Amino acid sequence: MSGLDTAALATWLKDHMPGVTGPVEAEKFSGGQSNPTYRLSTPTGRFVLRRKPPGVLLKSAHAVEREFRVQRALAGTDVPVAKVHVLCEDETVIGTPFYIMEEVAGRIFDAPAMPGHAPPERGAIIDAMNRVLAAIHDVDLAAAGLDDYGPGGNYYARQCDRWTAQYRATATGDLPEMEQLTNWLTANLPEDDGQRCLVHGDYRLDNLIFAPDAPEIRAVIDWELSTTGHPYADLAAVLMQWGMPATTEGRGLAGLDRAALGLWSDEAFVARYCERRGIAPIADFGFYLAFAHFRMAAILQGVKKRAMDGNAADPARGLRLGEYVPEFARAGLAAAEGRA
Repeated sequence: MSGLDTAALATWLKDHMPGVTGPVEAEKFSGGQSNPTYRLSTPTGRFVLRRKPPGVLLKSAHAVEREFRVQRALAGTDVPVAKVHVLCEDETVIGTPFYIMEEVAGRIFDAPAMPGHAPPERGAIIDAMNRVLAAIHDVDLAAAGLDDYGPGGNYYARQCDRWTAQYRATATGDLPEMEQLTNWLTANLPEDDGQRCLVHGDYRLDNLIFAPDAPEIRAVIDWELSTTGHPYADLAAVLMQWGMPATTEGRGLAGLDRAALGLWSDEAFVARYCERRGIAPIADFGFYLAFAHFRMAAILQGVKKRAMDGNAADPARGLRLGEYVPEFARAGLAAAEGRA
């Protein structure tokens, strides 16, 4: 069972997507922990639907309306995205707001080590990942109509405030390391250097759809956490993920011989990113890594709480991911102390 009222959805589609007719069959994608996502099959084509999850949600969380807006704004830019079709903010149709976009055919790599692929292909895939990250940060906000997509001011100050509040709203026990990390970040906020760009908020390999037979990114997906902010948050998040265990849940590269596998080092990824954007080497990167770990710990704590409350897209996996909260907090402290 998909959990969608496909009859009600078919009626709504008839009135809001000309040429699309029912009946509608829905298949829920597995694995995601944010906004439930479904493949829709109709006599006139296949689409993808993303909706807010049911239940009581934290303020500003699961904003499918923002996902729709940013992907529509990026159409025609150097950032590849799925074509979005229609947004429904009427909760009475299927129970929560949703939007519908095209289905992009291609490959998603769940593990950054990309088992089964040759070293040169792995390197080319990481290069494409690097190129598109630079493209996201080089989007002209005004030209794309996204200048008001997020507030101005010190990005890290407001992000620390936001995720501290969300973490404490979903905390299920005491975690001294998380409180220590929160305090360190607040005491070590970098001065606002004036950089303000589009940030994805969850940029990693498994949120990219690659062409079936080439190291070419066809679409960047899962824009739920996107906003305007500081580019190094996305860059640090990539390195944070790579530092995690090379397991199904960790989805990192820790302990692997990256050079032998054709995978880039952290230093090479940052250097090529700076070269692509024409910026100087980045100093004091430890803060950005510590922030990335803190933010992920807060996100996974929310996933754990939703799983415990029965609102998660995949409750069992949500509980497993929640076990990583202390690990992210400890890794954040290590980055803060220069041990990352």
